[in-house]
Amino acid sequence: MCRALIIGAGGVGTVVTQKVAANPIFSDVMLASRTKSKCDAVAAAIGGGRVKTAQVDADSVPELCELFRAFRPDIVINVALPYQDLTIMDACLECGVNYLDTANYEPRDEAHFEYSWQWAYQDRFREKGLTAILGCGFDPGVTAIFTAYAAKHHFDEIHYLDIVDCNAGNHGMAFATNFNPEINIREVTQKGRYYEDGKWVTTEPHEIHKGLHYPEIGERESYVIYHEELESLVKNYPTIRRARFWMTFGQEYLTHLRVIQNIGMARIDPIMYNGVEIVPIQFLKAVLPDPKSLGANYHGQTSIGCRIRGVKDGKERTYYIYNNCDHEQAFKQTGTQAVSFTTGVPAALGASMWAKGLWRGAGVFNVEEFDPDPFLAELGEQGLPWHELFDVDLEV
Repeated sequence: MCRALIIGAGGVGTVVTQKVAANPIFSDVMLASRTKSKCDAVAAAIGGGRVKTAQVDADSVPELCELFRAFRPDIVINVALPYQDLTIMDACLECGVNYLDTANYEPRDEAHFEYSWQWAYQDRFREKGLTAILGCGFDPGVTAIFTAYAAKHHFDEIHYLDIVDCNAGNHGMAFATNFNPEINIREVTQKGRYYEDGKWVTTEPHEIHKGLHYPEIGERESYVIYHEELESLVKNYPTIRRARFWMTFGQEYLTHLRVIQNIGMARIDPIMYNGVEIVPIQFLKAVLPDPKSLGANYHGQTSIGCRIRGVKDGKERTYYIYNNCDHEQAFKQTGTQAVSFTTGVPAALGASMWAKGLWRGAGVFNVEEFDPDPFLAELGEQGLPWHELFDVDLEV
């Protein structure tokens, strides 16, 4: 049996808590965040006294350690902000707790994504005999597990990897982000970056784009952006010659982004307003719709997967593995939209892989370093069925 502590009570945290609470392998479950009332609402919706709640400042190692020592978790599932990854990892090391997250660390004062900060914890987690599992959402997360599954079962060498992420849903808002606005806007407005022939190629934001067809959705304009799983995948699969990440954006969304940037509302440096220091993007977050509130009116599907080209038994082959998730079905099951659902389900499932002893080791691991088979065997049962297409036109 396993005691699980979930940190973060947004849309993703809501899904994780529901899934963990429904899994009997977790004997005790706690949900904690800066705002305890949010945790209490999630726990009340689940009912039965199954979920305990607590208030914690995830920026404070002493506060985290006080909570860890009181609740005594076996594993912490971190679905707080990426800024807080390192403090939570520090607290895990101090208190002897295993760790899992869904997104890599990023500093508050720079829109910069890379695994170096968390990979630097490798020796400390190894020496403590603790497991740290990085990037166990959907992308990063399931996309890396899809890649590991392809490498294990369908390819001798992977040469070209294109991760494709389409949200064809409509929430009826003029402009809203599908997860934390501060993180979302920082992510999609940065320069593009992809891997080719042993080096990283940097592009202007949204410079490379083309129409791609998505199952059950049709054609959507798709843009090359940087995403953190590329960094770990090219490290762990050195036969990869090129790796890219594509995401769909509507023209209206891109127009809003340009305006936000042009008027300075995407700035992450503080400014003075009426004698008070504020960060423009944090103010913007406060006035935009809460991503957790979008689910009730969200229609349509997401489609996320990996398009892979490589060789098997000396012959070139193509392979497309993907999941489609319906916003309305996600809302009926968890009260959240599909973006929260597709991130939260893998996090809860990854924690259960650790609890069952299937994904363990001393050190820091990206999810593709574990056996993909037991995870994918359960993913469909948890609400995210996946599909395979062989020897098809990948369009990329």
